[in-house]
Amino acid sequence: MVPTSKPPLQRPLSISYATVMMFGVVAIALALAYAWFTGEGQISRIFAQLNLLQQSPPMWLEAPMVAGHYLIFPTVALFLFAVVITRISPQPKPWSRAVVIAVLLILVGRYVSWRSLSTLNFDDLLNGGTSTVLFVMEMLGLVASIIQLVLLLRVRDRHNQADQMQLAVMDKTFLPSVAVFIPTYDEPEFILRRTIIGCQAMDYPDKTVYLLDDTRRPEIKKLAETLGCEYRTRPNNDHAKAGNLNSAIAKTNSDLIASFDADFVPTRNFLLRTVGFFQDPTVALVQTPQSFYNPDPIARNLGLEDILTPEEEVFYRQIQPMRDGVGSVVCSGTSFVARRSALESAGGFVTDSLSEDYFTAVRLASKGHKIIYLDEKLSAGLAAENISAHAVQRLRWARGTLQAFFIETNPLTIPGLKFIQRLGHLEGILHWFTSISRIIFLIAPLFYAFGVIPIRSTPEEIIYFFLPYYFVQITVFSWLNHHSRSAILSDVYSLVLAFPLAVTVVQAMLSPFGTGFKVTPKGTSSQGFRFNWHLAWPLMLMFVLTACSIWLNLGECLARGNWAQGVPPEASAHLRGLGIGWIWSLYNLMMIGAALLVLLDVPRPNPYDWFDLRRVVRLQIGNRIWWGTTTAISEIGATITLTQRGLPNLAAGETRPVQLSISEDLISLEGVLTGTCNDGEFPCVTVEFHRVTLSETRKLVELLYCRPGQWKRWNTPGELQSLWILVKTLFRPRVLTGDIRVKAMTVAKG
Repeated sequence: MVPTSKPPLQRPLSISYATVMMFGVVAIALALAYAWFTGEGQISRIFAQLNLLQQSPPMWLEAPMVAGHYLIFPTVALFLFAVVITRISPQPKPWSRAVVIAVLLILVGRYVSWRSLSTLNFDDLLNGGTSTVLFVMEMLGLVASIIQLVLLLRVRDRHNQADQMQLAVMDKTFLPSVAVFIPTYDEPEFILRRTIIGCQAMDYPDKTVYLLDDTRRPEIKKLAETLGCEYRTRPNNDHAKAGNLNSAIAKTNSDLIASFDADFVPTRNFLLRTVGFFQDPTVALVQTPQSFYNPDPIARNLGLEDILTPEEEVFYRQIQPMRDGVGSVVCSGTSFVARRSALESAGGFVTDSLSEDYFTAVRLASKGHKIIYLDEKLSAGLAAENISAHAVQRLRWARGTLQAFFIETNPLTIPGLKFIQRLGHLEGILHWFTSISRIIFLIAPLFYAFGVIPIRSTPEEIIYFFLPYYFVQITVFSWLNHHSRSAILSDVYSLVLAFPLAVTVVQAMLSPFGTGFKVTPKGTSSQGFRFNWHLAWPLMLMFVLTACSIWLNLGECLARGNWAQGVPPEASAHLRGLGIGWIWSLYNLMMIGAALLVLLDVPRPNPYDWFDLRRVVRLQIGNRIWWGTTTAISEIGATITLTQRGLPNLAAGETRPVQLSISEDLISLEGVLTGTCNDGEFPCVTVEFHRVTLSETRKLVELLYCRPGQWKRWNTPGELQSLWILVKTLFRPRVLTGDIRVKAMTVAKG
């Protein structure tokens, strides 16, 4: 299946204040550059005055005149303090989180004071311009980080509340009717089949499942009839997914509406855990996290499926609970339940943005409704299956979010939201602008090779002002996000799409509605390695330039003389920042190398996913019976380790009919024996399922996707381990090891 697009959103042409602001910044920069190059003396005097101030900072921003091991004391003390806190409280508690955040905010304030009053270089226009741009980009990221730290003081956990609310649903004293929507656009039939079956398997008596087909395919209509699912369509595709959902709302009349993307399968207890919250009449929507039953494409391409957590884990483990505490939960477009009356009073799903889910939640909250987040993995779907699809998805999210500046449902200006709610949404909007900052951080070290010093500091100042902030920050980074991502791996993830995201951000501010809704392709397969040249070429260019800058910087250091013997006065300003330049470039080189490996898609020969699931099975081949345990199982077959010897070998290409029974789950399947292996202590066999009945298909899907509690979380490696993993991956990339086997998902152990 190839990516398809729906008609672009149609809106009257209008000029937003965001666009005006962007043009204003560009105009001011051009005016300053013109004035400088035409000899305007006032700008020279301003730069000279700023340079004088930077070279004469307040005394409290000067590193103490003591030996180096005394300068390192604040770093060591604060680092040990952070380690002790995280050991005493392995999971963030309100008190431990407050202590750590307070320390971080103090260190951020100290660092910002030093950067703004001591490290900027205004020797000339080139130095002043690069130094200022770098500082502004760094402050943009720090503002987003500070907002996030403040909001983290109000994290909310609703597990206990869900336990209480569930009781009324289980004893049937609260049992509103539920319409389950599955909007689809060109997804393959085998994906839709498992989603429909999973929705039908939910433990809830008063529910109706609707398949909302926006491509009006006869084979999908027949699938719905075969499975006993209601089929709905409409004569056009106006407003993409939002229009599809609004059309279905108008044709149904349930109390609540649950919605799942075409590839998301709920667990049996999804409605039991979510519906109870609607006993509170002010609750309009309950959102649950997205889980995935296939590997994240970044982890897969690096060969780290069982090590790296999916990219979305940070959002669902840290950001959504944080937003829940301040009333700014994001609706994720799938795996949520909404109150029909609230949706109808708000005018349905927002149709003037690519992010209809996000802005619908904003509109509901602005009308006084509660949007809450239950942090329980109650469904799972397909992550993007290659980096190209991953990029399509992320670029759509970025453009959709930034359309906030151009529509009425702008969370920063819409009436009805509190300041703290707007702050939560501001943090999310600023996130997309950090892609521009990431590119600036790649480019900045290159200037050192040409005598331009964006950051002017001594080694003593870096040890005294930067290291305490940096080491405490990376020590608690993973702890604060519940071990969903390390700082080093987070940097790789942010770099992979930094250039296309930055371009999309600029395009969205200039032409926000110029691109239609592009559907993320699902159910794909590939037989060979594929390098994404269109995404990789900016990184390849940066790799070459960074490698050259390292060589030039090291050569400059050697030419200027030994640090210990002193340097000539005319070279001192240059050498104050030169050491930073080559270390920074070396770090960037490693990150770019990892990002380029991510952009090499490894083969995915089979569109079906296999699960690491242990079940006792009975095999009958002819008149003989064997017993064994599954080591991996999917919708199309299983691998089984037998508990007895004596299985005859198969000739090349030979198959044998087999009857397979899983007693624990009452599943009986026909199949063929396609392979045997006698390398281990016990023989193993591979079985391919044939002629699976609808009844057995339902049981198989429920076994693989619908067991409550089956979608487990695991923790990302720590910082040092992440660094070591990254180094090993750079020297042993997957393309060289030839390790392209299909791995079973460890999160589905049963």
